[in-house]
Amino acid sequence: MTDLTNLTVAEIRDGFRAGDFTAREVAEGFNANVAAAKALNAFIVETPDKALDAADAADSARASGDLKPLSGVPIGMKDLFCTEGVQTTAASHILEGFVPTYESTVSGKLWAAGAGMLGKLNLDQFAMGSSNETSYFGNVISPWKRNDGGNAALAPGGSSGGSAAAISARLCPAATGTDTGGSIRQPAAFVGISGIKPTYGRCSRWGVVAFASSLDQAGPMARTVRDNAILLEAMSGFDPKDSTSLDLPVPAWEAGLSSDLKGKRVGIPQEYRVEGMPAEIDALWEKGIAYLKDAGAEIVEVSLPHTQYALPTYYIIAPAEASSNLARYDGVRFGLRDLPDGAGLQDMYAATRAAGFGPEVKRRIMIGTYVLSAGFYDAYYTQAQKVRTLIARDFDRAWESCDLLLTPTAPSAAFALGEKQADPLAMYLNDVFTVPASLAGLPAMSVPGGLDAQGLPLGLQIIGKALDEQGVLNAALAIEERAGFTARPDKWW
Repeated sequence: MTDLTNLTVAEIRDGFRAGDFTAREVAEGFNANVAAAKALNAFIVETPDKALDAADAADSARASGDLKPLSGVPIGMKDLFCTEGVQTTAASHILEGFVPTYESTVSGKLWAAGAGMLGKLNLDQFAMGSSNETSYFGNVISPWKRNDGGNAALAPGGSSGGSAAAISARLCPAATGTDTGGSIRQPAAFVGISGIKPTYGRCSRWGVVAFASSLDQAGPMARTVRDNAILLEAMSGFDPKDSTSLDLPVPAWEAGLSSDLKGKRVGIPQEYRVEGMPAEIDALWEKGIAYLKDAGAEIVEVSLPHTQYALPTYYIIAPAEASSNLARYDGVRFGLRDLPDGAGLQDMYAATRAAGFGPEVKRRIMIGTYVLSAGFYDAYYTQAQKVRTLIARDFDRAWESCDLLLTPTAPSAAFALGEKQADPLAMYLNDVFTVPASLAGLPAMSVPGGLDAQGLPLGLQIIGKALDEQGVLNAALAIEERAGFTARPDKWW
C-alpha cells in the first residue's frame, strides 16, 4: 500500500471516503513519523491519542454514513492556538504549563469538521521572528539541506516554522499557521510548501495568543493549493467573540478552483525589485510571470510608491501592539510566576517578565513601549498609522489596473541557523515582500516556484484584493500546475 503519510489532505479525505484505508491507519502513520522526528524539534507537545480518537470517530462515522468535511484527516496545530486541556505556550517560558480551559474558535472549527490533532507545533516565541530561533523550547530545524555537501542546519522560516517543517517532512499533511507580517508565507517558501494568509477578519482571532491585534491572521499551510482551500473553508467564518471578524458567508473555495486566468490582469510592482536581490530570485519571478501568461493572464507593471516605508511602519505598529498585548503576562493569573523572597507586587512583575520573556520579545516590547510613550507617540506611532493608510491606498490604486499582484515571497532561500541572529535588521529584512499585504489586510499566498542552485526551495507570492481569496488561490494553482514542484527533502532525521 502507498505510504499514507505521502498523501495530501484531499487524497486522504477522498481515499478514506472510498474505503481505500481507515482513518486509524492514517493517524498511526503520522503518529509514527512524528515520534521518529525529534531531531527536527517541530512539536512542543505531541498528542497521538487525540489523533487516534478523532480517527476512530471518523471510522465509526464512515460506517454510519455521517462523515464531516475533514473526517480522517489529522493535522498539526501551531502552539499559538488555545486548545482545551492541552498545554498552550506560544513557545514562551512565561506560558509554560498553561493549559487552557477553552478552545480557540479556529481550532474548534477544525475539530468540528472532523480533523484530528497530532500535536502542538513549535514557533518563534509569541510569533516574533523569521527563523524559528526565538522559541524557549529550542530551534526548529528545517528538513532541507544544501546540496553543497555542507551540513549546516537551516532555518525553516518563522514564525510558523514548526508547521512548515512538519508538513515538508511528512509529519502532518497540513497545519495551522498565523501571519502577522509574513509568518505563514515566508516559512512556506523556505520549505517548499504552500500557505495562505486570508483577508484580515476571515478567520477569528479569539483564543489565538495575540502578538499584534490589527495584523494577526490565522491561515492554513499544506503541500498543495487545493489542500489550503479545503482547510481555509473549515477555518473561516464569522465569530461574535472577535470584534474584527467579518460577518460574511464562507465561499466554496475548493469548488471554485480554476487555473484558467483568461481576462485576469496581474500586476508586477516595480518597487519590489529591491537593490541587491539575488539573480535567482529575479529569474524565479520571471518564470512566475511566464507561468501566469501561459494561464491566460495579462501582465501589467504597477507602482506601489510607499513600499519602501512598509518595513519601518510594521516595526513600529507591531511592537506597539505587542507591548500592549503582552502586558497581561504579569505572574498573577496564569503561566510563570517568579516571586523572589520578600518581593512586592512590582518586584514580582519585573522578575516574572525578566525570566519569562526571551530576548527578541523583550526587544519588541521595549521598542513598542518607546514608540507609545509620551513625547514619541505622535512622532512614531501616529506617523506609522498614517503611512499604513498610504500603503493601503497604494494597493487600492493598483487594483484600478490589475486584479492580482505577483512578487517573490522572500528575498532569499533558507539561511543557516545563527547566520542572521546577531543582526536584527538583517533578520527583519526577510519580511520585505510580505509585510505590505499584512499592513493592508489583503489575502496573500506563497506557492513553491522552484529550487535555487543549492537545491533549496524558493517561493512566489500572489497578493489579491480584499476578500478575493478565490483569485489568489486560482493564480497560485496556475503556478503550481506549471512549476510542477515535486521536490522534497532527503530524510536525515
